[in-house]
Amino acid sequence: MALIPRLMPNKLYLDDVFDDFMFPTVKDEFGKMKCDIYEKDGAYHLEMDVPGFDKKDVQIEIDDNDYLTITAEKNTEDTEEDEKKNYIRKERNYGKYQRSFYVGGVDKENIQANFENGILKISMPKIEEEKSSKKTIEIK
Repeated sequence: MALIPRLMPNKLYLDDVFDDFMFPTVKDEFGKMKCDIYEKDGAYHLEMDVPGFDKKDVQIEIDDNDYLTITAEKNTEDTEEDEKKNYIRKERNYGKYQRSFYVGGVDKENIQANFENGILKISMPKIEEEKSSKKTIEIK
């Protein structure tokens, strides 16, 4: 099928069945948790896509070693009705996804998080660095 030029978008009709069979896709463990990190107004900001998860499914922790860990976990709810279904394709994954980031130099007590429409936004104010003054040491 690859020899036939496609004028339509990829994954038309059942092409994906053959693609998945011949060239299995590699599961990207971070595929569900892609993020952008930027600095603005004296703080670091992290915006992470967590599609398909609710606010109650997401947990944020920061440890003593300055690692911020974001965990999203959703368990499948197999019911009797699901057992009666004859799935043709089942792509929605359930399980635990986790990412960690080193965030040294932030004010741990004032980290704020917001979750809306599948997007987690975390704001981490930077700690003001003490400006070191030079000191000349006399050689004796």
